[in-house]
Amino acid sequence: MLYCEACGREYARDGPWRCDCGHALDYRDRPLPDGDPRPFDRDAGIWAFADFLPMDTRVTLGEGWTPLVDAPAWDATFKLEFLHPTGSFKDRGAATVVAEALAVGADRVVEDSSGNAGLAVASYAARAGLDAEIYVPADAKAEKRRRIERTGADVVAVEGDRQAVTDACVDAVEAGAGYYASHAWSPAFFAGTATVAYELAAQRGWESPDAVVTPLGHGTLFLGAYRGFRALEAAGLVDDVPRLLGAQAAGASPVADALHGDAAEPAGHNAVADGIQIRDPARGEQLLTAVEATDGDAIAVDAAATERAHDRLSESGLHVEPTCATATAALERFRERGVVAPEDDVVVALTGRNA
Repeated sequence: MLYCEACGREYARDGPWRCDCGHALDYRDRPLPDGDPRPFDRDAGIWAFADFLPMDTRVTLGEGWTPLVDAPAWDATFKLEFLHPTGSFKDRGAATVVAEALAVGADRVVEDSSGNAGLAVASYAARAGLDAEIYVPADAKAEKRRRIERTGADVVAVEGDRQAVTDACVDAVEAGAGYYASHAWSPAFFAGTATVAYELAAQRGWESPDAVVTPLGHGTLFLGAYRGFRALEAAGLVDDVPRLLGAQAAGASPVADALHGDAAEPAGHNAVADGIQIRDPARGEQLLTAVEATDGDAIAVDAAATERAHDRLSESGLHVEPTCATATAALERFRERGVVAPEDDVVVALTGRNA
């Protein structure tokens, strides 16, 4: 069963992709495992945490259990999410959203994406034997577009800004094009990204870090981590939920703007961090709730800081997308502002591979 936290309406799992009131839908709470940590089969990938996942059908390309490595130059630990099969953390959500599409009897999935989510959904659809239709910006990176096309998916290029791409995709879904496997709207996608929290806890001996830093656009990983750690806390597997700290791109930083007003916005527009160019996230209210509930924060990062952080990561052997570098750049700012203390135990998610 799906429900809307804004108005309380309920829907069957094969029902609409959002509430009639316009709000995103979520799964009803389900029974959680008891607070007795046990070994998990890493060969099962994210499905090692099946007790936390709301679908029984499984689709996998070996996603999950990405390395957690020391990063002493940053006084942090990096979660290497770019080492997923298609090169980004979106594989977590793609595995679960395609599994849900199979469970409700869909034969075609539809997604809109600037790159990573589209490739992930197309790849997992191909794995599951489903057709896929991916809507992308007309100016999307050519290599990412080619990689999506190679999965056999139909690629629809849309002129205009990122919102125009979403609008075109939604129009197609409403016209019956297929199951909307949206990384921004689908609760099944967020169920998958929540597995990053389960892994982090297991890798760290069931101890939460003090803070987790992620890039923040639609908040697919940010909100997934929040939900995952809350579930672990409710199950008695961890004692607390870490502070969640988001890195947004200058010029597209609605969460940071809501928290800090004009002080959030550096000069200029950060087009370098193209993966988080989201001005109106689908779950914006939930993102703000997650920040408030964890005593977290979000800030905007400009292009120059992103480029410097990206160069530093590359020089350290970490070949990631520039969008990832907003997180390490933001970590420096959080420390300067006293949001992160010198003694804090911090995990930074490096979310996507450099194409």
